Amino acid sequence: MSESAVAEANASLDATFGRDAFSTTTPSRARDGDGDGDGDEGLTHVDPVTGAASMVNVGAKPSTSRTATASARVTLGRAAYEAVKRNGLKKGDVLATARLAGIMGAKKTHDLIPLCHHVALDGVTIDLRTVDDDAAVEVFATASCAGKTGVEMEALTAAAVSGLTIYDMCKAVSKDIVIDRVRLESKIGGKSGEWRRSSSGGVE
Repeated sequence: MSESAVAEANASLDATFGRDAFSTTTPSRARDGDGDGDGDEGLTHVDPVTGAASMVNVGAKPSTSRTATASARVTLGRAAYEAVKRNGLKKGDVLATARLAGIMGAKKTHDLIPLCHHVALDGVTIDLRTVDDDAAVEVFATASCAGKTGVEMEALTAAAVSGLTIYDMCKAVSKDIVIDRVRLESKIGGKSGEWRRSSSGGVE
């Protein structure tokens, strides 16, 4: 990439994200963060000099206890929802299958998301809650590890894959199923400590 192209790219990034978000004077900070928003400024998976995508080097970081919880919501419609509750679908137990799928999804996150590290997970739990009034299932996925990078992506992937599995199990009954609100609920550990989404949808 030529110097003029780099300058043009940096100017565009400055205009979008703010001046010095990708400063080339602090490459070690930009490159050596958690890559999960763990107190770092700028986009840690973007090389500050070339603008190319890069995997964050976490080799020098200490291992710490980390936990993250993510959620998703699957609005099924009344017919599919009632079939799930009475376990009346031909494919079998929707909720049990979705739990297993979420755990498998968390374990495969590094295969699905290009720049994620392979995290040695200590545990993954999937909590599925039925919401009668909305004919919906809420998914809460929690991942934990003792490692050098966070497990937010593992929790988010687990929640999303659980939701997709519910869709797959129910699509013969309804094509109008909606998966939404895939989001991080909380994280603990790492440089930035604890982060939690407030009950109003903001952050604490």
